[in-house]
Amino acid sequence: MSHSIDQRGRSEHGFTLVELLVVILIIGILAAIAIPSFLNQKGKAVDASAKELARTAQTAAATYSVDHNGSYLGMTTEELHAVEPTIQIGSGGNNSYLEKGSGVTNASTSGYEVTATSTNGDTFSISNTGGVVSRTCTVKAGNSNGGCPTGSW
Repeated sequence: MSHSIDQRGRSEHGFTLVELLVVILIIGILAAIAIPSFLNQKGKAVDASAKELARTAQTAAATYSVDHNGSYLGMTTEELHAVEPTIQIGSGGNNSYLEKGSGVTNASTSGYEVTATSTNGDTFSISNTGGVVSRTCTVKAGNSNGGCPTGSW
């Protein structure tokens, strides 16, 4: 009986140091591949939030135009906020926002430009000039291209 217990104790071996180091090395390589991918996803999500805000401001601008006989003249970030209260004016709360004073530019009888800023500093603009809509984005220096890989979206 004591012989079988002694035999079992000798036959059950743990992992060697080399085996453990190989497993740790494999886990390290997988983490090095995965972590940058996850970090880039956060930038894309933040940029998507700013794009959504610019699109919401575009819809609010259309509503403003309807209320002002088809003109965008006099439209400001505050006016858009009055039309759509979910539009955030000024930074805060870790949300995308329209900059007070410069979130709406070139407001005229036939067009406008709205610019949303994401929490990482990237800006997304929608301009409507005589019914022609264009979208542009600017990546803040040092940021990855995230949701703005080509300068337009």
